[in-house]
Amino acid sequence: MTIGVTLICSSKAHPIYKALEKWCLSNQKEIQANLINKIDSIKAGGDILFLVSCTEIVPISIREMFRYSLVLHASDLPYGRGWSPHVWDVISGKDELTVSLLNAEGMVDTGDIWRQKHIALNGLELYDEINTLVFEAEIDLISWACLNVFITTPIPQRSAEASYHRKRKPVDSKIDVNKSIVEQFNLLRTCDPNRYPAFFELNNRKFKLVLERYDEE
Repeated sequence: MTIGVTLICSSKAHPIYKALEKWCLSNQKEIQANLINKIDSIKAGGDILFLVSCTEIVPISIREMFRYSLVLHASDLPYGRGWSPHVWDVISGKDELTVSLLNAEGMVDTGDIWRQKHIALNGLELYDEINTLVFEAEIDLISWACLNVFITTPIPQRSAEASYHRKRKPVDSKIDVNKSIVEQFNLLRTCDPNRYPAFFELNNRKFKLVLERYDEE
């Protein structure tokens, strides 16, 4: 039986967007998938609504159009609700990331959890490699949901243990010229050179930093 799936990713410039396009194309025989950028583009409901890097709050009137409305969130919920969770985790020095699949609710990142995937880090991955690991986990969870959400029961979060991340700002990518590279490596390796590049200021001038792997063969 073909199921109807809508995926919302707010920006076509987001690094995961191409992976979502590829997923829709590769599953078109089994899944009627619709990838959109705005909530108001939803004209009809379906089986599952996926919110993937969606910056809009989806009202209950929209969620009720689908049997299930699910969010992909890159933290070990209830820890790390809010914005850019896996980036904050890497900056804080964590060696494992978690991606959660949960119900979309009125309050952000509070829904029951269906499934989680854990990602081990070696501490040397750069932003694009981190993205790839996170996006692969999210795609796996989307595929899992299409097969299992109808026969599985989610688990409520332990809300008393919740923590929250604030939204990242451009200034959060600022490098301190008085600190060593080692001290700031986790920040450097999470900075997307296109969307929020690392930079430093010296003598009233601003300079962009781009970190690339340069291993000798």
